[in-house]
Amino acid sequence: MPGYQTHIRVHALGDREFRIRALADVQQFADPDLAAERAGISSAQWSLFGQVWPAGRMLAEAMAGHDVAGKRILELGCGLGLASLVLRARGADVLASDRHPLAEVFLAYNAALNGLDAVPYRTLDWDAPAGALGRFDLIIGSDVLYERGHVAALAGLLQRHAQPAAEVLIADPGRGNSGAFTRAMVAQGYVPTEQRRAMEAGEVAPFRGRLLGYRRAAAITAEVA
Repeated sequence: MPGYQTHIRVHALGDREFRIRALADVQQFADPDLAAERAGISSAQWSLFGQVWPAGRMLAEAMAGHDVAGKRILELGCGLGLASLVLRARGADVLASDRHPLAEVFLAYNAALNGLDAVPYRTLDWDAPAGALGRFDLIIGSDVLYERGHVAALAGLLQRHAQPAAEVLIADPGRGNSGAFTRAMVAQGYVPTEQRRAMEAGEVAPFRGRLLGYRRAAAITAEVA
């Protein structure tokens, strides 16, 4: 990609391998079209989307075996799209989303790199109404609670776009904001669960990675704005 150094890494997930083009490092920043400025993303944060982080791999591993039959799925903050690609390979109905201007380009490249049909993509600002987005049976994300303000924004989005009977799965590397998010989800009628999972090869229990699950059998939710 012009302006960036990239490399390709192989990730073995489920019964297949996925080749993912990623940024070669997290120090890169090129913004000739002022896309970063328009998106409100600082130069320090700009390149973070371009890696498969441990929490992202943990989410992809979970999606390799999760029950997804007949479900409409939304991935939040997809980055390079590994979890969405795993779901696409399984034939799932998945929509990937992010706010980074380069996420869609990398996602499309990675789908082609793995011989997959393009993954539907939506640029999504969690704070902005998105009525055409509709509702989903399963909403997933990795490391999406790294700032305190993300709790309210994410909870609000889920209220607007989760089905009355829905499941939410968040791969979290042990951020301090997960407790507040769980309380917000319980207030929306979800029952929480937590699984501890390894985030690095060779890691031993107690694992720092957490797969936060929230399941709601039925609830009355507000209409999508």
